[in-house]
Amino acid sequence: MTIDNINVEDTLQRVTTLIAAEQDLSPALKSSLEVLLLLVSLLLNRLGLNSKNSSKPPSTDPFRTKKSRAVSGRKPGGQPGHVGRTLKPVSDPDIIKEIRVDRSLLPLGRYRRCGHEARQVIDLDISTLVTEWRAEVVVDEQGRRHVAPFPQGITRPVQYGIGVKVNAVYMSQYQMLPYNRIEDHFQEQMGIPLSSGSIVNFNRDAFDRLSFFEVWVQKALRQEGLLHVDETGINVGGKRCWLHNVSSPRLSHFAPHAKRGGEAMEAIGILPGFTGMLCHDHWKPYFHYGRLHALCNAHHLRELERAWEQDGQQWAQQLSVLLKEANQAVHDADGCLDAATAERYRVRYRELLQQAELECPPPEPQPKNGKRGRTAKSKSRNLLERLQTFENDVLRFLDDPLAPFTNNQAENDLRMIKVQQKISGCFRSMEGAETFCRIRSYITTCRKQGVTASEALRLLFQGKWPSFMNEGTNSVCAE
Repeated sequence: MTIDNINVEDTLQRVTTLIAAEQDLSPALKSSLEVLLLLVSLLLNRLGLNSKNSSKPPSTDPFRTKKSRAVSGRKPGGQPGHVGRTLKPVSDPDIIKEIRVDRSLLPLGRYRRCGHEARQVIDLDISTLVTEWRAEVVVDEQGRRHVAPFPQGITRPVQYGIGVKVNAVYMSQYQMLPYNRIEDHFQEQMGIPLSSGSIVNFNRDAFDRLSFFEVWVQKALRQEGLLHVDETGINVGGKRCWLHNVSSPRLSHFAPHAKRGGEAMEAIGILPGFTGMLCHDHWKPYFHYGRLHALCNAHHLRELERAWEQDGQQWAQQLSVLLKEANQAVHDADGCLDAATAERYRVRYRELLQQAELECPPPEPQPKNGKRGRTAKSKSRNLLERLQTFENDVLRFLDDPLAPFTNNQAENDLRMIKVQQKISGCFRSMEGAETFCRIRSYITTCRKQGVTASEALRLLFQGKWPSFMNEGTNSVCAE
């Protein structure tokens, strides 16, 4: 790294050599200087990190600016073939208002009516609907009262209906609005007094109703050929916990746990029974599950960018270009290259890594001097060795149509979890985190299957399941 025309790495290396050669330094001063040099190295490594060369989010980039779009030459607006969404007239309007011609403003003569021109205004009318159930009471000859039974679920003199529950859970768990804002919405828009306690109870009710879905989605995920997995840190009651995601293009499952590694994966229970391909970001515990692995190349591209920008590694820039070129070739070939073309990319890949051995060699063994452990390696060297060792998992996307280039499926599913953390800051309890994750799993899965979040929650509170779940209901029950 160069700052103000000063090569920082060379300077640090020169200072380290001078300290090692100085014989008159006391052990305490020498140790203090080594610690200071270590801190300088760590801070410099962080200084150049951004969303392009690390896992940091774009919001943390200093002086972030949006790139201007390249001029395409196309006119603004929808392009030919684009299916737009516009208001369309309805055949049975709720209200019809007639406008008569003021004949006093017309020239003298005789006129007859020959039809009308119609224009429609589509508006929203938010109103409260109160249904009163009146159960007939009869008395027999002995004076005993007999009351007609109320429908199932009607248990109190006054209670909230399904529509209130659906909207409250929708805004809380899908739109992730704070409870106070949901209370204001119901009070100001519909005149319904709704407390935070009621919203909590609605969420718990939805969580309990989804116990069958929890079993169903775990079994369905274990039967998938490819799973995307990832995890992210969450704050639960002021403690660092982890939210684990297992997903596919049509299914999603979220679960919180105090641990990040294998203990959590075993407790959640999906991966231990999975025998297909697992796509992930090289978190070591994932290698204990699944039959094949596909590593996320979006992570590799960011790490290669860092190696080029901060360490000046030419091979990293060249390998980044190669991976992008290979991905485009796979895309142009409809998801899979022929054996000969794939082998040519593999040969180029190995040649670049072989050249990298000269540019980024392993560190020379240092005298122990009483210190234990292995000799430290640079980040670029660790990346190089990882790319060499896991070549098959890195390049699996070349000729396996099931293997993706990135793990974007899991990262996209987790993105809204990070939004929730930005809004709320934390979960107050593990119970709240579990409630959120189960409901979010259900809603996300339904949306992937073409069922809207509102419709999914309405079916849930009606005691029904979406049609895509009916196929596997019997097998799950039998299990």
